[in-house]
Amino acid sequence: MTIIHAMANGQQNMRQTRPVSWIKAARMEFEKFPVEAQSICLTALTIAAEGGKADIVKPLQGLGPAVFEIALPHRGNAFRVVYAVQLGDDIWVVHAFQKKSTHGIKTPKHEIDLIQDRMKRMKEVLR
Repeated sequence: MTIIHAMANGQQNMRQTRPVSWIKAARMEFEKFPVEAQSICLTALTIAAEGGKADIVKPLQGLGPAVFEIALPHRGNAFRVVYAVQLGDDIWVVHAFQKKSTHGIKTPKHEIDLIQDRMKRMKEVLR
C-alpha cells in the first residue's frame, strides 16, 4: 500500500490543523474528478483538518464512528471521498470514487468492501 502525506491547507492561520494523508490509490482516483468537485472536496477535508464537519459530510454507516464520507452531487454525477479521523494522528483519505449505482443512495457493497480492506491494512501499517 502506497501512502501520500500532504499538509492541510491554511497552516498560516492560528488554528490547529491535522495533516491530511492519502492512500495513493485514493489520490489517483480523486485526481480524475472534475476540478470543481476536487476543490469542494478539498475544502471539506480542510474543515475536517481544523476539527469541523462540512455540510456535505456524513458518517459512513457500518465502519465505525470515525469514518466519514464526503457526498458531493456535482453536475448530475455523484462523487464520494471517504476519510478516517482515528487512524494515527493524521486524517486519512482511504477511498475516492464516482458513484455510479443506479439503485438508491446506498454505497455499493464492492466500494464498502474496498474501504474495509484499506482501513484494515492502514491499521496494520500504522501500528
